[in-house]
Amino acid sequence: MSYRAVFISDVHLGTPDCRAEQLLSFLHQLNTDTLYLVGDIVDLESLAVRAYWPASHAAVVGAILDLAARGTKVIYLPGNHDAPLRGLIGQTISAIDVRRFAVHHGLDGRRYRVSHGDEYDPERLGKDWLVWIGEHARRLVCWMNRGLNRVRRQLGLPYLPLPIVAKSRIQAAIDYIQEYEQRVVDAAREQGFDGHICGHIHFGAIRDVAGVRYMNDGDWVEHCTALSEDADGQWSLLHWTERGTALATANTVGVYALLPSRLPLNSLEVARQFAPNGSSKAA
Repeated sequence: MSYRAVFISDVHLGTPDCRAEQLLSFLHQLNTDTLYLVGDIVDLESLAVRAYWPASHAAVVGAILDLAARGTKVIYLPGNHDAPLRGLIGQTISAIDVRRFAVHHGLDGRRYRVSHGDEYDPERLGKDWLVWIGEHARRLVCWMNRGLNRVRRQLGLPYLPLPIVAKSRIQAAIDYIQEYEQRVVDAAREQGFDGHICGHIHFGAIRDVAGVRYMNDGDWVEHCTALSEDADGQWSLLHWTERGTALATANTVGVYALLPSRLPLNSLEVARQFAPNGSSKAA
């Protein structure tokens, strides 16, 4: 795989939810000019509570360092779960540049602001309680997903992405995602950018909203996705499978295509049809 730029985030190394083996397979096959680590790569919050660091997690760090040593430009933009690393902003550690945010100049002629994206969370609006509820709900779903997939692997069944199913059918989650995307787009426009690339909400997407492009690289906990720009300037959302291959690419919202039933959920608006109240309110 050869790309001009690749963006990954929300790996959450140091937690049982991290899909380290799949990410390691992806990194071993990756050839990119620039690799953006868009935050929450190492979950320092979780490690402060519980020491969890299997060999596969150390191997992921080693693979990233190896890419940097072999000439890939690696830029680390710490997120909220690895926020202590923001103390290293402006420094270069083992050939990895640590920054608060970056500006990516796409071959499509657009200027993209790149950051983890936690600055657009409800906590910035004085709603810390909502962030607390959301974080604990996410952990519960991930815990359920781990148990479900242990059974699924024993039965030889395909991967069942429970968090994807939940996010595409729970109205509150759909509303939150749309509101988050709108905040990101509004900020990019106000700051004079043509688009914004982020992570944080574990929901990969490529969308154009009123002339501003919103792109989210997803995560390596629930979806195993990365955002890529190829040598021709084409953007894709890549999904990495348990078999160590790319299952699909998408130039719009890509995560819905990964549902086991292969429902035609190719946009957030379509997903609203499957919300509990059947709402079809436009963004």
